[in-house]
Amino acid sequence: MRRVLSGLFIFTILICNSINANAQYNRVAMNREYIISLTPQWKGERLPDGRPYVSDDLLERLKKVVLTHAWGGLKKHKFNNQYQGNWMMVNPDKNTIMTGRAVTAQYMPQRPDFGDVIRKVGLAEGHGDKALSNVWPIEMLKDGDVYVADGFAKMNEGTLIGDRLANSIYSKSKRGVVFWGSVRNLQEIQKVEGFNGWILGNHPSAINEVMLTSINAPIRIGDATVLPGDVVYASPYGTLFLPAYLVEGIVLEAEISNLRHVYGIMRNKAGDWTTGQIDSEYTAQMNKEFHDYLRSLPDNKLPMPRKELNAYLEAKK
Repeated sequence: MRRVLSGLFIFTILICNSINANAQYNRVAMNREYIISLTPQWKGERLPDGRPYVSDDLLERLKKVVLTHAWGGLKKHKFNNQYQGNWMMVNPDKNTIMTGRAVTAQYMPQRPDFGDVIRKVGLAEGHGDKALSNVWPIEMLKDGDVYVADGFAKMNEGTLIGDRLANSIYSKSKRGVVFWGSVRNLQEIQKVEGFNGWILGNHPSAINEVMLTSINAPIRIGDATVLPGDVVYASPYGTLFLPAYLVEGIVLEAEISNLRHVYGIMRNKAGDWTTGQIDSEYTAQMNKEFHDYLRSLPDNKLPMPRKELNAYLEAKK
């Protein structure tokens, strides 16, 4: 009898797990629980959809960070596949840097049977029935979001947005896009004030034979793996995708690195330190002088809050 009950219990668990797995699988937009399961290291506030909420203040500070310093911070934590370069920018400007919280989308070549499933599931989730599925991620955008999509590098008939959708994206997010794919009507997209994008190219064709397969699931952008809620750093020199839980530390270290860089050049120009000294690891005395310099800076000359700087200097004693 015990063996029978035990067998029934195991069978019931397996059935429940199967139901839960299918319920999870039959989604286009991933649910809150799934997104939280992808980002367990994040301990702070979350958005309603479950993505980590990195503060607007931190996103603004990240804009002032040099890409090399942010990349170095990722490498320090063994994140070696978070950079992608060689982009075409919608509005190229050497001073343009966009930061924000990633909303991810995956596109694949159209397959009728799977496409029908996706359409039915998406409509059941409440996505618009009068629009193609490439509109669905845009409907979900909030202020501070960056729309990041893998369009499998399709140019002809792979255009994920035109100027109308670019207007909608900017009105919802006050940001732009990072597309491993193409756009159409670039001439008009460039007129959308405030909007920018990192794309592979432009083509006059409309999107065709392309289907959306997921929203807010892990995706690949070139050489990088991107999770929903990653912080996007997009610059004329390439893009980085930073795990949310590392952003605060990477930003502070990058700010210190930049101050160190400026200070070293200043001391070299004054003739106090040699080129060899500023281009190698600081000695204990050099570090002391640098830290004294940081303490002397007025608050309005610091990229970080004084409290954070003091904690950093205290930890370095």
